[in-house]
Amino acid sequence: MARFRRLNLINIPQLIVQTGKVNQACFYDSEDYRFYLKSLKAAADQYLCDIHAYVLLANSVQILATPKVPNGISSMMQSLGRRYVQYANHRYQRSGSLWEGRYKSSLIDANSYLLSCYRFVELRPLELRGVEELEDYPWSSFHHHSGTELNDLITDHSLYETLGDDSAERAEAYTQLFRYAFDPGLLAYIAETVQLGRVLGGDRFKDQIEQIADRRVRPLKRGRPRKEAASDEPGAAST
Repeated sequence: MARFRRLNLINIPQLIVQTGKVNQACFYDSEDYRFYLKSLKAAADQYLCDIHAYVLLANSVQILATPKVPNGISSMMQSLGRRYVQYANHRYQRSGSLWEGRYKSSLIDANSYLLSCYRFVELRPLELRGVEELEDYPWSSFHHHSGTELNDLITDHSLYETLGDDSAERAEAYTQLFRYAFDPGLLAYIAETVQLGRVLGGDRFKDQIEQIADRRVRPLKRGRPRKEAASDEPGAAST
């Protein structure tokens, strides 16, 4: 399936995924993770992007963010990528690209999918061997949202703020969401959508995005266009 040209629209959240080249490791120890998060904070501040959630795995990263200026996400990711690759190449005496091409992303209908994307990102460590509880994994925003650790990298979306009147209420309500299994169909849908660079939302949201961006965001229907019969054409010779 073809990917769409990346959209960067202000005030619309994006789910971002970047993977190591040939699935190779991008982080080897806690110093690497800390440097990446420090670089993410600097790039997000510079290019005016709100970071809502993140997870850093050994060979990939996932970030949920909203840009406040045009091309904020792309500028943030370019700056972050350059800085971290320079750091890794110097520290490990390597050269060349660290990532598997450019990052992948999907615009998100916040009203329908935002909190699902929070959970999609923060549940990822449970797929790792040796991680049985989300509290055991230090390199995600789950600790901030569960109320166990304040993280100045995070600027929560206004919809997350509606979960409670204060941070303790929001943390309790958010943590309750993790008591329910994530629907496998929804999990696959979100993963496929970001992989293909499509819009995560219903028809009304896609209509809005197409109007704002002035281009198509839906895939074309499969199959070849119907070919008109020769006898229907004016002046066609009969057989």
